[in-house]
Amino acid sequence: MAEFISLYSGSSGNSSVVRCGQRYLIVDMGKGVRTTSAALKALGLAASDCDGILVTHEHSDHVKGVGVISRKLNLPVYATAGTWEGMSGAVGEISAAHQVLVEPGESFFMLDGLEVNPFSIPHDANEPVGYRIYLPGGSSIAVATDLGHFSETVRDAVLGANVVLLESNHDPDLLKQNPHYPSALKSRILGRKGHLSNASGASAAVELLNAGARHLLLGHLSSENNTPEMAFQTSKAALENEGARVGSDVTLHVASRYQPSVVYTIR
Repeated sequence: MAEFISLYSGSSGNSSVVRCGQRYLIVDMGKGVRTTSAALKALGLAASDCDGILVTHEHSDHVKGVGVISRKLNLPVYATAGTWEGMSGAVGEISAAHQVLVEPGESFFMLDGLEVNPFSIPHDANEPVGYRIYLPGGSSIAVATDLGHFSETVRDAVLGANVVLLESNHDPDLLKQNPHYPSALKSRILGRKGHLSNASGASAAVELLNAGARHLLLGHLSSENNTPEMAFQTSKAALENEGARVGSDVTLHVASRYQPSVVYTIR
């Protein structure tokens, strides 16, 4: 049995946890150690019980606290070669013994038999990945955010997962009308290596539903170009249009940017 929890998710920082008993893994750490430690403590998780940090890519909202906590607790950090290169200045010195190289498409094992499968994602970073984590017996959890589009590679990697943290970053109209965002930034977010809109996330949610997903958690929402209500209602409408009963056939929640999500238990 394993549990999945989003500690916090949004444009201001992203982090989640996969727990097996008292041991756990952290996926990304985009806020400071104090914030993350408080979230872990609220869940009854001791910092000393962490077995490592999986990093998706080098952007600050995913790596802000990685270096500090790795040095403080002697934790290994798992990332692609491109991500290691891209985040070296942001995370500071991490001992060679704690720098673990991962490659998209090549699985490795952690936490008494959890199989971790990194997969390539279409985002404007240096060799970014998402992660699918398999339990013994075949159940699995997927983290799929920072997607410019729901590519075939991502689709193949996450279809069939029981629980999916799926991006629902922005409403395109709000983004286009935002007077504080320069046109270049708007183009980047809307591009094929940017972020999934609510509608694109909803379309992906339908595909995931039809492939067996029973728990969908919408994450990485923009603070200025989206609201939790808009993200939720867009995916809810798409799932119900497919004939699903949200709440019974599939659960749907929005990850908070400030506090842990519901706890998903996978057997």
